Amino acid sequence: MNSPLIVLRDVLQAHGGRTVLDVPFLAVEKGAIVGITGPNGSGKTTLLRILAFLDRPLRGEVLFAGKPASGREGELRKVVTLLVQNPYLLRRSVRANVAYGLKIRGARDLRKKTDRALAAVGLDPRIFADRSRHELSGGEAQRVALASRLAFEPKVLLLDEPTASLDGESAGLVRKAARDARDRLGATLVVVSHDIRWLREICDQMVTMENGRLTG
Repeated sequence: MNSPLIVLRDVLQAHGGRTVLDVPFLAVEKGAIVGITGPNGSGKTTLLRILAFLDRPLRGEVLFAGKPASGREGELRKVVTLLVQNPYLLRRSVRANVAYGLKIRGARDLRKKTDRALAAVGLDPRIFADRSRHELSGGEAQRVALASRLAFEPKVLLLDEPTASLDGESAGLVRKAARDARDRLGATLVVVSHDIRWLREICDQMVTMENGRLTG
């Protein structure tokens, strides 16, 4: 069995004096695909933001690769990425959007890596690379946003409702790309979705949340 890549211990988060997340323990194994489901307001997005090192919990400890994450958030955000439910694309070409994260990380071979990332989400770079965001359908824009995360080969990929409002074909392509991220890149994935059937087709483990707590 793989060792845990991320561990949460006694993690508590509150907003406006109200507890929104209370997780005594959660371990995410390296190379796993973990699905999280639950009703709106159950704490799923709050949990993702802590896993993405965008927010610090009010209390508790987060470990990454066996070491405390506190104080290392900037470093860890270079290898952990979150795709939000409604991602924003820059006013640039598709290729420039996908390459943006690579550029700020000082990566080389930008064209090769952007083309590979676009192909991974089912977008032929010969057709889509020079298009603007206004020339994309909702499903295509979502896949471009996913490609921009895949391009720099993250160690952890966090997806928040990645198939919301997508048609069946686009949802299938996102599922294929997510599996490829794990199988080809060795990434660990945590996926929040209301689409339980879609989650079951991709995940090794599923977790249910309610009122900020893990219930199953």
